[in-house]
Amino acid sequence: MSTEESTPERPTDGTSAPREPHADSRLDSQTGSSSESQADSQADSQTDSQAESQEWLDDPQYREAVIDLLGALAYGELTAFTRLAGDSDLAPTQPLRAAVAGLAVAEFRHYECLVKRLEEMGADPEAAMAPFIVAVDSFHERTRPSTWLEGLVKAYVGDGIATDFYREISAYVDPSTAALVHDVMQDVGQAEFVVKMVREAIKADERVAGRLALWGRRLVGEALSQAQQVAVERDALSSLLVGGVGAQDRPSADLAELGRMFARLTDEHTRRMGRLGLAA
Repeated sequence: MSTEESTPERPTDGTSAPREPHADSRLDSQTGSSSESQADSQADSQTDSQAESQEWLDDPQYREAVIDLLGALAYGELTAFTRLAGDSDLAPTQPLRAAVAGLAVAEFRHYECLVKRLEEMGADPEAAMAPFIVAVDSFHERTRPSTWLEGLVKAYVGDGIATDFYREISAYVDPSTAALVHDVMQDVGQAEFVVKMVREAIKADERVAGRLALWGRRLVGEALSQAQQVAVERDALSSLLVGGVGAQDRPSADLAELGRMFARLTDEHTRRMGRLGLAA
């Protein structure tokens, strides 16, 4: 059969060629079926995840450990909000002040998500945060920035270490809790903002780099000490890492893995300092 015979005749009056009857309806049907199948698959996956999480949370010791984790995160996010809101006053211009205030608002939304989950678990958010107030407040008191740039570096480097620490712990919790941790630990835009501001400051005055590099080294020492203190002093929280609570097949870390974990935290700190143009 020739090409001319197999190609439908096109009208010469400018109208479109007629479509095959019901072609659109068949396409719509296929697309709809595919979408429904994907939705069903996602729903089934979510249901399985919730069931697995509930199985873990049925263990009272594991539930206590998760409340500890969420309490530590909630107080950290609340503190991040108040600190960034205060640091915005150090900003040299109104647009920069507004930008930092916007980052603070995002941190407060994370805090609200954590409080909501604690309440859904039947826990008292205030009581869950209480054990971590002294450690967190002491860290911030020891690392109080004296300049606008020091505040930015602390928001990026100091908070980055805390973020990495809690993401490491999320590898040992149930799927629903892990998803929440990752959601509230997401970068709210501070990384790009801080890197841009610090690099511009160094370009304008190279002497700034040396001072900020020393500040960054101080931050990493204090932050790692705080992370170790929190993990060791709270038995419930440390049990998430070393095991002994939750489902029998729940992953756990031995001493060697804990050592590697803190090595990874240091490596990530070095990477962040490099992005800022600072020596770690």
